[in-house]
Amino acid sequence: MRTDGGMPSLALLAGGLATRLGELTASVPKSLLPVAGEPFLAHQLRRLAGEGVEDVVICCGHLGDMIEDFAGDGSRFGCRLRYSCDGPDLLGTGGAVRRALPLLGELFWVMYGDSYLTVPFAPVVDAFQAAGKPALMTVFANEGRWGASNVELSAGKIVRYEKRKAVAAMRHIDYGLSLFTPRAFAASAAEEPFDLGDLQKELVESGDMACFEAGERFYEIGSLSGIEETNAMLLAKAVCA
Repeated sequence: MRTDGGMPSLALLAGGLATRLGELTASVPKSLLPVAGEPFLAHQLRRLAGEGVEDVVICCGHLGDMIEDFAGDGSRFGCRLRYSCDGPDLLGTGGAVRRALPLLGELFWVMYGDSYLTVPFAPVVDAFQAAGKPALMTVFANEGRWGASNVELSAGKIVRYEKRKAVAAMRHIDYGLSLFTPRAFAASAAEEPFDLGDLQKELVESGDMACFEAGERFYEIGSLSGIEETNAMLLAKAVCA
């Protein structure tokens, strides 16, 4: 669906096992880890509401009931929350979005549940509409600073995307915010697990992936160092507010 303000709905991927964080996420989903004094999800949802994203579908799996118990209907964060759960078998990032399609409408965002992104959303929608493609990936000139760069950009276009085998020409990274239409998922089978990155790679190779280059770094809580950096950023942001 699209909200009254015209901003697409958003699928928030929060179903992973977060094995990299070990004991921290053994009994608590990554989205609910305390960051800057409260569960990380609270910071995310307020940020999304501030960008005009009023309709959020949380794609959950591991300990998803805890996420729903905490966030409820989303009203206290300024948005409407609904939930799409994997069930007993995890569907992967792509399969989770595929299952949530009936809730997402004709254009929707996909964002990772461990990311805090400061890029303005409206210009990304404008770039998507101008490109006329079924999908768009935001990228950042990472230069290997925050994770392995996985995007090769040429003349403002993504010419290669590869999460598993980086090459020297890859100086950008998937920023973690994408736009899709349902037809981007047309070839994927319902209820079959798959990785969203594999679909994105296929769309890049077929020329169906548009691009928007973000000008500021991303923050994440998928690693211990990422949690520390995100915590410091959010605390500094609160002081300046």
